[in-house]
Amino acid sequence: MEKIEANITTAGGYTGRRMVKDKLFKYTMVFGGLSVIIAISTIFFYLAGVVAPLFMPAHVEKLNPIAVPATTGQSTVHLATEEQVEIGMRASDQGKITFFDLRTGKPLLEEKAALPAAVKATSFAAGDLRKRAMAFGTEDGRLLILKDDYKVSFTQDPKNPKKDIRSISPFIVYPLGNEALVLDDARQPLRKLAIQNDSQETTAVAETEDGRLLLASYTSESDFSGESVTVQRAALRELTKVQGEISQLLLDVKQRDLYVVHGGRFVSHFDVQDKSAPTLKQTVAVFPEGERITAATLLSGGFSLVVGSDQGNLVQWFQVRDADNVNTLTRIREFKPMAKAIVQIAPEHARKGFMATDAGGGVNLYYATSQRLLSESSTGGDKAVIGGFAPRANAIVLETDKGVIQVAHIENEYPEVSFGALWGKVWYESYEKPDFIWQSAAANSDFEPKFSIAPLTLGTLKAAFYAMLVAVPLAVLGAIFAAYFMSQKMRAVVKPSIEIMEALPTVILGFLAGLWLAPFVDNNLAGTLLALFLLPFSFLITAWIWHRLPHTLTDRVGPGWEAALLIPVVILVVWVAFALGHPMEAALFDGDMPRWVSNELGWTYEQRNSLVVGIAMGFAAIPIIFSIAEDAVFSVPKHLTSGSLALGATPWQTLFNVVLLTASPGIFSAIMVGFGRAIGETMIVLMATGNTAVMDFSIFTGFRTLSANIGVEMPEAAVGSTHYLLLFFSALVLFVFTFFINTLAELVRQRLREKYSSL
Repeated sequence: MEKIEANITTAGGYTGRRMVKDKLFKYTMVFGGLSVIIAISTIFFYLAGVVAPLFMPAHVEKLNPIAVPATTGQSTVHLATEEQVEIGMRASDQGKITFFDLRTGKPLLEEKAALPAAVKATSFAAGDLRKRAMAFGTEDGRLLILKDDYKVSFTQDPKNPKKDIRSISPFIVYPLGNEALVLDDARQPLRKLAIQNDSQETTAVAETEDGRLLLASYTSESDFSGESVTVQRAALRELTKVQGEISQLLLDVKQRDLYVVHGGRFVSHFDVQDKSAPTLKQTVAVFPEGERITAATLLSGGFSLVVGSDQGNLVQWFQVRDADNVNTLTRIREFKPMAKAIVQIAPEHARKGFMATDAGGGVNLYYATSQRLLSESSTGGDKAVIGGFAPRANAIVLETDKGVIQVAHIENEYPEVSFGALWGKVWYESYEKPDFIWQSAAANSDFEPKFSIAPLTLGTLKAAFYAMLVAVPLAVLGAIFAAYFMSQKMRAVVKPSIEIMEALPTVILGFLAGLWLAPFVDNNLAGTLLALFLLPFSFLITAWIWHRLPHTLTDRVGPGWEAALLIPVVILVVWVAFALGHPMEAALFDGDMPRWVSNELGWTYEQRNSLVVGIAMGFAAIPIIFSIAEDAVFSVPKHLTSGSLALGATPWQTLFNVVLLTASPGIFSAIMVGFGRAIGETMIVLMATGNTAVMDFSIFTGFRTLSANIGVEMPEAAVGSTHYLLLFFSALVLFVFTFFINTLAELVRQRLREKYSSL
């Protein structure tokens, strides 16, 4: 009796310890599962929080009037600010330059432009806003070019010696000297004017009182001290007369193209790159009859022309190369119209944004590339007749028809981003048609950023598609054979050998694919394609021959060792394919299949293409797919296969009707894990493809994936910039896509598991 009680006590102790272990394991599993969910959620919300500012609307403060003393008897022709938005500059039509405090309106400096004595200014023009050049045309046919400039200095704070006080001092400079330059030898008043100035050349275009349109080019040379400037007029030409009254002259920053707004609704384009032989290229009607141009401007860079009408419409035009290789001024896009006639259009200094004001006091901010209306505000009813952006586009300054100057600060960091710009076709400057383009940087400051995510997303899917096309048949069929047919001795060698491939760094595969496989495939393209075509048929033919051989011969090969006989077959077929490749190229493809593909078929061919990446990434995905699928097939209970065979089913019938159905959840999981592996691959794509963001599924072109793009461009992206945040957005797209695919795959797997669990 005591022995029985002792045994019961011992068993109870074991049971208690087991229950404690079960509970501990349960809580550990719950903690682990919750940790994974929390980690994934944290990643998602972190990425979403980083990219959220991209999609926030622009914020414009209420326009705040400041008490700047009016200029009696003169009207304002130009408004500007310095970079820190502390000092404003106003130029009047008679040459008076006033600098004032943008917070209080207090005048800081008033200076008269160095116009010739007793000569009035009759016209005004501002050049490129980043260079701050402006010019006055006079009643005697002369031209005076000047710039507003600012000196920043720091002095020690008397109250705190550890701090410095910043002060900004405005002043006027004359880049070509303070002597007015002769533009019209006939000394007629200059009614309309356009200028551009840089260190090499200055170009001016003017309409004279008698209706002539003159183009003048000036060169300048400074002495050693930089204090004296010698200016020479290099060219003076009269341009072809245009029909109707000229309302505006617009000269691009590169001094190559001149746009003349005339006749109410027409724009004439002159090519003035050769100053000695300017030519009229085209005249277009910007608006239909009954609608007139009331304002026009060139956007930053000088490529795009934005015009506004008396009906409040706003349209963008730029030159497009046509089928005859001729640049033609083309209507590109329209923007949301304003309520009344457009009064003025002011461009940003360095981006493709602009401000438009209408006769009802409306003030709208637009961005050209994304075709967005960023904000709508109002002066309070007074018509804004002149205005401009701060250099960093973080403020606007306006003057109404009542002489009141108003200022508003702007928060508008990411105007380039919109759903259409990210996922749709966009017609970029200098492109022949709308397209999907990712190009985040360029060598010049006139660059229009191109942030289309579509080619990167397609490239990611393209990489996964070709990788799975190679990996799935080899890995899944190999796993089925290894688990179901292969002998145990052979399986003990094959399975670890394939699984150890998973430890091979992908940078090695990428290195080999880029430096060896890509040139090899390029030099043996016909042989490579022929080998890929012949290998499946060689397996079928070999199997058919095997079954036709006498049993006395086939019985000598042990069960499950048949696959070893395919090794010499594969070697032979590959050797034959590459041996026939070059003769085939010579006979059918003029000796060079890559060139034939490009010239005859019109397909783009790149050495580092999808075929190379598909092979390399396929081999990277094969081990993981093989391992999981083989385990799933091998884990099918033996009593199921034994029962099927006992009931008279053949091994192949048992495989299709029992084994594969039971193992289908595991096989499906293996495929989806391999797909996820291919989706997120970076190094192979970086090294084995040309990283070209293209929108096609051709096997002969490369691509750029989301992950590779992040890896390439993150080190060079400025923190907080649109480019930087869009790389995080790419990561978010990749995260959401893989999460969705994996969730869908898990639902399918669970459905398969429930459906075939009763077997």
